[in-house]
Parts: sequence; structure tokens; C-alpha cells
Amino acid sequence: MATAEKNRTRPILVVEDDEDIADSLRYNLEREGYRVRVASTGEQAFNSVLAFPPSLILLDLNLPQMSGFELCRRLRSEPGASRAPILMLTARANESDKVLGLELGADDYITKPFSLRELVARVKAALRRSEGFEAEQPAYDDGVLFIDPATFSVRCEGREVRLTRKEFALLYELARSGERVMTRESLLDRVWGLAYHGETRTLDVHVRRLRQKLGNPAIIETLTGIGYRLRGARKPD
Repeated sequence: MATAEKNRTRPILVVEDDEDIADSLRYNLEREGYRVRVASTGEQAFNSVLAFPPSLILLDLNLPQMSGFELCRRLRSEPGASRAPILMLTARANESDKVLGLELGADDYITKPFSLRELVARVKAALRRSEGFEAEQPAYDDGVLFIDPATFSVRCEGREVRLTRKEFALLYELARSGERVMTRESLLDRVWGLAYHGETRTLDVHVRRLRQKLGNPAIIETLTGIGYRLRGARKPD
């Protein structure tokens, strides 16, 4: 399938109350062949996602009626929207704001002003990563943790665990490495994309969220100054 034709099957929701910025984002994304919808408020965006789930969401934080943080939290609690990558767009550069956005389930954080070329590249990378798991990839089962790429399902100690696509990708990368330690750099490359330009704190936040959701922090072991390893992990069959 040609790139432009394939992109038309990937709807993107732009959540931005500044009309000029929204029009610029729409124009540049449509030039790449994407189908773009625009919402100017959090409530409008929430209803749009439920009615027509997008492949990716570009989310401004300073929205009327409902902040981008609150919208992200609500979207991540909805099964139909929980896996769509969310890229936050904001003029806030504080680390605490970035960490909060990531903890609420955002996949990436882009600070204004930003290059439109970089933004389009980030969108493409996020979509590639979100579609990176194929049904033929083997399931992982060590008796405690079960991961099935065919259905994006995870169970820990028999309990179903709902993850975002980024969290799922991170967990599967750790599982497929067996007992080998994954360095921070290799995880950022494999899960977020080669030459990732985002905050390295992103990885730490996602690991923390994974531990919370799995309900067993000891499953993911930290090797200080090196990286992470899934405790007791074996390679998928």
C-alpha cells in the first residue's frame, strides 16, 4: 500500500483551541495524506474519540472547560481510546508538567514552539510504533505474566491488565529479551524510535506506571545506571 493511501486509513484527532495552530497542523498532516479531525474543547474531543476512535491524538494542554491533563486521564480510562498514542503539545516546559502528562498516559510531549517537520516525524514514528506488533509474534507466558501481541492482552497472576500501546510495547521488549538486561538507550530506541529526541524521563515514568498496573513492582528489576530487566523472564517461544 502506498504511503499516502495508507495514511488515509489513519485518522488523527487534533485537540487545539487556537484556530491558527489547528489549521496549520491540519494542513501539514493532510499534506502527508492523513485524515484529520479538529476539536477545540476537551469535551468535544472526548465525544469525538468515543464516536470515531482515532489512530493518534495531538493534544494541547491549555483547553477551555477541561484541561488536556484531565482529558488524557479520561481517555486512558476508556477501553476504545486506551491504546491510541497521545502526543501532548504545550508551551509549558516545566519537568513536573511533563512527568504529570506521561504519568497520565501520554506517549510523548512536544514543547511549543516546535518545528512542523519534527512534529510530523514524531507523528509518523508514534504511528509506526503503535502498529509495530504483528499477530504472528509469539505470546509470552512464564506462569506469572502472560503477554499476547495478537490480542494486545496482558495478564499478571491471572488478573487482566489494561495497558496503553506504549506500555505494552515496553513490557513486551523486556519480556522478549529474556534475562538479558535492556539498557535505557536500547529501550528508548526500540519502543520510542531510533534517535528519540524526547525526555529520557519518559522511560522511567512508563516503567513506574507498568509496575503499578501489574500490581507487582518486583517483576521489573532496575539495574542502577544500566537499565531494566524483567525478573524471571524467559524468551517467547
